[in-house]
Amino acid sequence: MRAKSSATAPHTIAVAPVEGRPIPSVPARRGTLLALLGVVTFSLTFPSTAWGLESFGPWSLVALRSLLAAALSGGLLLAGRVRVPAREHWVGIAVVAGGVVVGFPLLTTLALRTSTTSHAAVVVGLLPLTTAVFSSLRTGTRPPRAFWAAAVAGAAVVIAFTVAQSGGELSAGDLYLFGALLVCAAGYTEGGRLAKVMPGWQVTGWALILTLPLNLAGAAVALAYEPVRLGVHGVVGLVWVSAVSTFLGLYVWYRGMAEIGVARASQLQLAQPLLTLFWSFFLLGEEVAAAAPVAAVAVLVCIALTQRAARTRS
Repeated sequence: MRAKSSATAPHTIAVAPVEGRPIPSVPARRGTLLALLGVVTFSLTFPSTAWGLESFGPWSLVALRSLLAAALSGGLLLAGRVRVPAREHWVGIAVVAGGVVVGFPLLTTLALRTSTTSHAAVVVGLLPLTTAVFSSLRTGTRPPRAFWAAAVAGAAVVIAFTVAQSGGELSAGDLYLFGALLVCAAGYTEGGRLAKVMPGWQVTGWALILTLPLNLAGAAVALAYEPVRLGVHGVVGLVWVSAVSTFLGLYVWYRGMAEIGVARASQLQLAQPLLTLFWSFFLLGEEVAAAAPVAAVAVLVCIALTQRAARTRS
């Protein structure tokens, strides 16, 4: 039998590199765009949470957020007749659930009771470096030295900003935020790994289903003790963090990580503080500290360096 011509085989069109630099493949470009879309949705999470706190207590908001997202995910899982994941995947799903579904939303919501969204956004700028470290330890990937240098530089800017804004001391809100960084990085790493063997929305969906009993009990108790004052901002904030940040955002984020790698995708999130600063000013009317945009832009420069280093290695 005669072999097929390579001209008709998929994904075999060669493109000459420009100035010795490799041309990103279609999956790489798609993965980058998906990860960036996730970053845009996440950048609105803190302002939306601040809105949600106008109507709900912190524990009620976190529980209701997960319940609504679980309803969306569960409906899709049922409609698609998706099979239950294999036993070996449930440990990773539990890490995603504990870090991304419960830990990060709860700790950041508690932090936002005393911290402004602009301050919290810059502190969370440490998340890309934290995720890259977790990914390197978990998956054995070894980004080039230039990648680590740029990532550490971005983290140093965030730490300097945090200490300066806290008057040389860390506040209780900062401690909540640093704890959120650790659990979220673990959840992102496991979610990105699992997204290579199942669609990202299924990773998120099963993590939400796993925490459903906990969130049902939490919502019942929290709503009994925390007053609810329904308002437009509160409802919009709850819907956004549920349907977009927790469900849609995590879907495109994990899909993007699966295509370009956890470490490289995580550094795109260095753009998130700058976006959140804009939303904090535009939506919440917060007075943004003069150092915040400077710190965010400096961190944004680091993102370009990490992406260039990652492309050089690929």
